[in-house]
Amino acid sequence: MADGSHNARAETETAEERPLRPALLRGWRRRCPQCGAGPMLKGYLKVRDACPVCGEALHHHRADDGPAYLTILIVGHIMAPSILIVFTAFRPEPMILATGFTIGCVALSLYLLPRLKGALVAFQWAKRMHGFGTG
Repeated sequence: MADGSHNARAETETAEERPLRPALLRGWRRRCPQCGAGPMLKGYLKVRDACPVCGEALHHHRADDGPAYLTILIVGHIMAPSILIVFTAFRPEPMILATGFTIGCVALSLYLLPRLKGALVAFQWAKRMHGFGTG
């Protein structure tokens, strides 16, 4: 392969790359990774088949259990040290501690889950995974 054809191919691949950071931020906001204007989700977690604003196909996503695993990982890493710190510093009654951290875990999980799903779908879109690269 000549250097000229290799450079042309590398430039073509670079030109086709989609910017990752803006896509992830749009996904975090639960917006279309292409335009950032249309809502990505219909309801709480259902991904739309296409963006209602720009028409970008979103049905290719394969988020599956990824957002749930990431949510558990993040919530666990936040709440485990927090419960230790609160228990050590304040020594609250066990029922107060359990109630407070149960509410905290549920609230944080409900907040993170749709945002992580949006970010994961946007990551797949930016990296042209699972059919996002065609068309």
